[in-house]
Amino acid sequence: MGLLGILIGLGFLMFMAFRGWTILVLAPVAGLIAAAFSREPLLAHWTQTFMIAAAGFVAQFFPLFLLGALFGKLMDDSGSVQAIADLMTRRLGPQRAILAVVLAGAIVTYGGVSLFVAFFLIAPMGLALFRAGQVPRRLLPAALALGTSTFTMSAMPGTPSIQNAIPMPFFGTDPFAAPGLGIIASLVMFGLGMGWLTLAQRRAMRAGEGFEGTDLPLAVEEAAVGASQDLKVRELVTTAGEFDPAEIDRGERAPEGPGAIIAATPLVVVIAVNLILSQFVLPNIDASFLAEPRWGGVTLASVAGVWSVATALAVAILVLVLLNWERLADLRASVDAGANASVLPVVSVASLVGFGAIVAALPAFETVSNWVLGIDGGPLVSLAVATNILSALTGSASGGMTIALEALGETYMQMATELGINPELLHRVAVISSGTLDSLPHNGAVVTMLAVSGCTHRDSYLDIVMVAVVGALAALAVVILLGTVFGSF
Repeated sequence: MGLLGILIGLGFLMFMAFRGWTILVLAPVAGLIAAAFSREPLLAHWTQTFMIAAAGFVAQFFPLFLLGALFGKLMDDSGSVQAIADLMTRRLGPQRAILAVVLAGAIVTYGGVSLFVAFFLIAPMGLALFRAGQVPRRLLPAALALGTSTFTMSAMPGTPSIQNAIPMPFFGTDPFAAPGLGIIASLVMFGLGMGWLTLAQRRAMRAGEGFEGTDLPLAVEEAAVGASQDLKVRELVTTAGEFDPAEIDRGERAPEGPGAIIAATPLVVVIAVNLILSQFVLPNIDASFLAEPRWGGVTLASVAGVWSVATALAVAILVLVLLNWERLADLRASVDAGANASVLPVVSVASLVGFGAIVAALPAFETVSNWVLGIDGGPLVSLAVATNILSALTGSASGGMTIALEALGETYMQMATELGINPELLHRVAVISSGTLDSLPHNGAVVTMLAVSGCTHRDSYLDIVMVAVVGALAALAVVILLGTVFGSF
C-alpha cells in the first residue's frame, strides 16, 4: 500500500501541476496522500518533514535565486542583454540566424542571466533574423532551447545556474567540477543540436518553406506580454526556473543600451570571480570556525560552492550598476522587481523538495531505493536514472535533482568512496541528468519558448526534443562512458 501511495501522490502532483495548479498546494497534498497510504502521521509529516526540508532548501539556495533573478532583471533593464543580442545580429546576420540565436542565448545564460529573461529578450531578435533569412519560425523555440537550456545550464564548467549549484553541498564540489568532461558534454550538445537545426533548415528550404507571418512587431509584443501574464505559464515557469515572469515588465528599461563591451563586462565578471574564488581563494582560507555549533558545524566544502557563486553574482551586480548608472532610470523599481521575481520560484522548488522528503521518509521508499541503487552499471548510471526520472516526473530540473540527492546523495557518496569515484564526476552526471527528461511538453521553459515565439507544440516540439533531450542524453552517455574509463577530468 505504501508504494501505491507514492505512485498516486506522484500522479496527482504531475496531473494537477500540468494543468496549471500551484505547486505550493499540490506538493504538500501529494506528500500527505503518500503518507496516508503508509498510515504515517500526517500533521507530523507536514510540519516536521515537509516544512523542515523545504526550509532547508530555501536557507541553502535562496541567495542564489535572489542574486540570479536580480542580476537578470538589471541586465534586462540596463539594455545589456539586448545589446548582446544586437551584436549577434550584426555579426552573424540573417544567413546564420539560427547560430546567432543559439550564441546569444548561450552567452547571456553562461554569464548568469536567467534563461526566462533571455527568452523574452532574444526571441524578438530571433524572429527578426528568421524573417529576414526566411528561416521557418517553428525552428526558433529549439534554437532558444539549445542556447539557453542545454550546455550552459548543465555542462559548461563554472556555469552559475542553480542546477550546477545544487550538487555542491552534497558532494563537496565547486562550480567547475569535472571541467574536461563538462566541455566535452557541451560540445556534444552544441554539435548535435546545431546539426539537427541545420538539417531541418535545409529540408525546409528544399520544400520551399519560409518564415510564416508578417505582422512581426505586434506579434512579438503580444506574445511576450501574453506569456508573462498567463497564470498557467507562470506556475509552470516558477517550478522549472528561477525567475517569476510576472516581474519581467516591471521596472523601467533603458531606451538605449550600452556598447557590447560594457554589456558583456558583468557576464565576464561572474565567470572570473567564480573561478578565482572557487579555485584559489576559498580552498586556502582558514574555515575551522565553521565547525562551531553557531555556524551549523559544517565543513567548508559544503558551503564553498554556494559562497563562490553568490559572491560572483553580487560583484557582477555592483559592476553592472556602476557601468549603467545613468541607464537604470528607476533602480529601486528594477531591484524590487528582480528580488520579487526570485521568491515564488525558490518556494515552489522548495515545496517539491518537501514532497520528496516525505516520500523518502516513508517505509515503502526502501523498495524504491533498493531498485534505483541496484540498477546495472554502477552508481553513475543509477544516479543518472534516478535524476532523470524525478526531473521528468516533477517537470523541474532543479526540483528533481534535489529530491534525488536529498534522498540518496549520502548513499552515492559512500559508494563513490568505496569504489574510488571522484565526487566531481557524480556532480557533473547529476547536473547533466537533470536537464534531459525535464523538458516535457508542459515544462515551464518549453511553454514559454513556444509562447514568445508564437509557435505551437505541433509545430516545434519535435525539434525541441531533438536538441534539448536527445542531445543531452547523448552527452550524458558520453560523460558516463568517459568517466567510467578515465575517471573525472
